[in-house]
Amino acid sequence: MNSQNILTLALDVMGGDQGPLITIPSAVKAINQLPNLHLILCGDENIITTELARLNISKQDLLQHQQLSIFATSQTVEMDDKPAFALRNKKDSSMRKALDLVHQSKAQACVSAGNTGALFSMAHFVLKTLPGVERPALISSLPTHDDDKHVFMLDLGANVFCDSHVLYQFGVMGSVMAEQVDGIAKPRIALLNMGEEAIKGSDHIKQAALELSENEAINYIGFIEGCDIFSNKADVIVCDGFVGNVTLKTCEGVARLVYKKSKSIFSQNLLVKLLTVIVKPSLKKMFKSMNPDQYNGASLIGLRGIVVKSHGNANTNAFFSAIMEAVKEVERQVPEKIKNSLEQGLSSQ
Repeated sequence: MNSQNILTLALDVMGGDQGPLITIPSAVKAINQLPNLHLILCGDENIITTELARLNISKQDLLQHQQLSIFATSQTVEMDDKPAFALRNKKDSSMRKALDLVHQSKAQACVSAGNTGALFSMAHFVLKTLPGVERPALISSLPTHDDDKHVFMLDLGANVFCDSHVLYQFGVMGSVMAEQVDGIAKPRIALLNMGEEAIKGSDHIKQAALELSENEAINYIGFIEGCDIFSNKADVIVCDGFVGNVTLKTCEGVARLVYKKSKSIFSQNLLVKLLTVIVKPSLKKMFKSMNPDQYNGASLIGLRGIVVKSHGNANTNAFFSAIMEAVKEVERQVPEKIKNSLEQGLSSQ
């Protein structure tokens, strides 16, 4: 392995609904595809070595392995742990140690499928926010009607309620993310609201719209409704974490419903089955573009390090996608690229 090009990620392998049963196979899949990737598996050493052995990687193999290493921890953040409890009492957890490794520059990013609230609190405490940023936000991409484009959405669950200035900051951060990661010049920024009219929405939504419209560096286009999230009318959609999380999970549920209903319809009779053979390539392409697994991996933007949050119920492919998202952000040096832009944009208010 070329030491000059090594990408090192710290994985919280104990996090998520199924923990190592999902995270470790995903890690092995990732290193098999990326020869310069080094993954630090943070968690219970016995459980990790047992799962690796099931994948034909023995303890002896691990000692000589250049792409995998274990950071043994004695605690796990449970999915029902309260954030404050986890922050105070789970200092030797797999989640906390993965974040510590990023803070100590021993890893370039952290990936976890664990408790969202705990990850948010720990990441905020360990890594701190960029200058001028009050709160980090979970940001991820969603598909649009245009197969070649997607839309960034934030916040997806890190902050249940956000005042107008925090929403404004999310708009600035989202704009920078879209510009730096996707190369979009003057990304279109919209606020998710109950209507497009200026009179609609709560007072803090209206105030956030005013703040965004007053920043000439931001291409703010106004309000957008939920039915237009996938319409490619905007490059970044801003909302609070409660609305964003409910929206995201509703979208995932609809995508799976469409997939299951379609499978049922196309297997009803012989004629339909024959027609399915003809349209199968197009259907596969459509379902692939809608598959929530490939969009798994929300970034905690606004921190002084890269943290990617995978869904708690992620399968192997979905957690693998989260690892790939972290790799992409490391390769593109997202925190370094956005820091100056964030400081400049936020200091103007």
